[in-house]
Amino acid sequence: MIYKDQLDRKIELDSTPVRVVSLVPSQTELLVDLGLSDVIVGVTKFCVHPNTIRKEKTIVGGTKNIHLHRIKELKPDIVLCNKEENTKEIVETLQEYYPVHVSDIATIEESLELISQYGEIFNRRDNAKNLIDKIKIEFKGFSEFTKDKPKKTVAYFIWRKPWMVAGKGTFIHHLLEINNFVNVFGDQERYPTILDEGLMKLSNLDLILLSSEPFPFSEEHQKEMDKVISGTKIVLVDGEYFSWYGSRLAKAFSYFRSLH
Repeated sequence: MIYKDQLDRKIELDSTPVRVVSLVPSQTELLVDLGLSDVIVGVTKFCVHPNTIRKEKTIVGGTKNIHLHRIKELKPDIVLCNKEENTKEIVETLQEYYPVHVSDIATIEESLELISQYGEIFNRRDNAKNLIDKIKIEFKGFSEFTKDKPKKTVAYFIWRKPWMVAGKGTFIHHLLEINNFVNVFGDQERYPTILDEGLMKLSNLDLILLSSEPFPFSEEHQKEMDKVISGTKIVLVDGEYFSWYGSRLAKAFSYFRSLH
């Protein structure tokens, strides 16, 4: 059987995979929600949903640094990666030994495509369809909810020392747009760095959003930034709902409603 991943790479499989290593937290969660928990044999140290997964499966490293010997010991039928989460070197190394599926997601449509691809590869077509239908219903309801709401200018921070924000071409930017938020860094690629003096220029935005991941912003950082930036409301947000794709989207829109 020959499949294609989201980089249009061909993946050849002799049969439905029954031993899977997932190197992406949101994709691990997606596998579980598709009823595939039993086929997962290896995960990263950042795979925290469900909260028991790291006790039940072998941890094979992080998303940027893997322990190849551990993966080899697991003898996976396929390894699941992501273009942004994992490095090109990791993918190239692993594909010498195993079929490797690489996702590439910047929109909800691409997230739904990934769910469909997993449904095909892992023979969970009905589960995938049901999940896709649920996300589409939630998305449609949220679009109705936001259609008459005024746009708000925002900045979305993902890191401190140095300060870094989400720019265009990211899944975060896409979800900000869906929320009727105008990303003031939407003219910059990926994750630009903001110098300390640049923070003062963010005064009088409608919102500054401090994400819980990858940097764990807290009330302490909220107060710190509040001393520098005047006239802008600073809010701590759950970064998983803005950056995790796959099955997390089924819950994300309820969370977004709470932000409004």
